[in-house]
Amino acid sequence: MSNIKLTIIGAGSTYTPELLEGVIIRKDSLPVSEIALMDINKEKLSIVGGLCKRMIEKAGLKAKVILTEDLEEALKGADFVLAQIRVGQLACRVLDEKIPLKYGLIGQETTGIGGFFKALRTIPALLNITNHMERICPDAWLINFSNPSGILAQALQNYTKIKTIGLCNVPINMITGVEQALGEKDLDIEYVGLNHLSYITGVKKGGKDLLSEALEQGTGGQGMKNIPLQGFSSELIHTIGALPSSYLEYFYFKEDKLKHLMEEEKCRGEVCMEIEDRLLKLYRDENLSVKPKELESRGGARYSEAAISLVDAIYNDKKEVHVVNTLNHGALEFMADDDSVELSAIIGKNGVTPVPIRGFRNQHVMELMQTVKAYERHTVQAAINGDEDEAVKALLIHPLIGDYNKATACFKEMKEAHKAYLPQFKK
Repeated sequence: MSNIKLTIIGAGSTYTPELLEGVIIRKDSLPVSEIALMDINKEKLSIVGGLCKRMIEKAGLKAKVILTEDLEEALKGADFVLAQIRVGQLACRVLDEKIPLKYGLIGQETTGIGGFFKALRTIPALLNITNHMERICPDAWLINFSNPSGILAQALQNYTKIKTIGLCNVPINMITGVEQALGEKDLDIEYVGLNHLSYITGVKKGGKDLLSEALEQGTGGQGMKNIPLQGFSSELIHTIGALPSSYLEYFYFKEDKLKHLMEEEKCRGEVCMEIEDRLLKLYRDENLSVKPKELESRGGARYSEAAISLVDAIYNDKKEVHVVNTLNHGALEFMADDDSVELSAIIGKNGVTPVPIRGFRNQHVMELMQTVKAYERHTVQAAINGDEDEAVKALLIHPLIGDYNKATACFKEMKEAHKAYLPQFKK
């Protein structure tokens, strides 16, 4: 392909200017000739799309920008499709976060029963998109960073013929954090996990194992002091023998997290609604032609770097190493071949090649990954088939849920609250 058509589905999202900035930064290496911005929310598409057009014009890109509510029009001739959809929008996120608290369960948009219901709403919508892609643009790449990205990758990579990659900005932020803490670049970092259940299990420089050295020094050692702890104690890191991603606070400090959520005046979804309203007011300003700094408060920092750099790596056959969600295919010996996992992979024109990790011995990481992957598998079956037994099995396995009475009562209320977006359960 000499010219690229880039399609963004869910382009009414306030994140979209972040993606356009990535295209602009790479204008010399990515010959994007057409950008299709598609959304079912006409008003938001008009506001966000207007800013995107101004950004493209200011940057001097000779790219045609199309705003459409028609999926087929957006997909026609597409080379790369970026999906950032939110079925039910932020109003459903608020329900995902607030209803579980009534049952003593953590409400969060990507993990626990909140993330479970987001997956139930989103998997059918994404499979509908890939069904259209199989007919309209079968050779296009789908890069998805809709949440919960890992479960969605598990569904997409097993139930469609389309080439798909699951993406998140957590890995790039974790790796950058380690580099900054150690004052080093070009580190050899071993990254293992599932999306939002991931760890850095090795940090090397010139063959020297910096992470093992820090763990051996113990909690008082200089090496441990340089490790970015986020919300984790050095004792916890020493015990598990790895650096956890921030989302694992929900697993390791479940009761503290639940108490904090129950005491909050507003849930995160409500805060995001306020941020989105402020951003949309900014985007309406016809004098604004760059991504506003305020977008960083929305939590989407570095998505453009992660997403557009993947497009760049595929188009230009860079064979770069990126952390993505992809089928395991034997890279991790303790996971099944058809498990979607989050790990380093070589990205080029032929796709995604996971980097194998041999002799992995962190039993704690293996066991937690296997447990949560079992939950994900049941969730995918529940989402595709509308199977309530599969849904309850998923909830009973998840470490943040488990209790049958709480799980079933909360499931019934949330299924009723989201019934407009769960047609698979009506049968």
